[in-house]
Amino acid sequence: MKAKLHDLKDNEIIEQLNESRKQLRENRFQYAIARSLENPKVIRNLKKKIARLLTIQREREIAQIEKK
Repeated sequence: MKAKLHDLKDNEIIEQLNESRKQLRENRFQYAIARSLENPKVIRNLKKKIARLLTIQREREIAQIEKK
């Protein structure tokens, strides 16, 4: 079963961000060079996933600041 993004630990979120950014770079390159990407929506979905991860990361930062 796929873990929900909010259930991930901080280091897992960073790993997911790095992996998603790497995939996005590779897909953009493939699309720009050969237009051979099977599904161009993959790029949009990766961008949304990155945005979700960054939002969760920021929410946690704000929660830590408010605790202090």
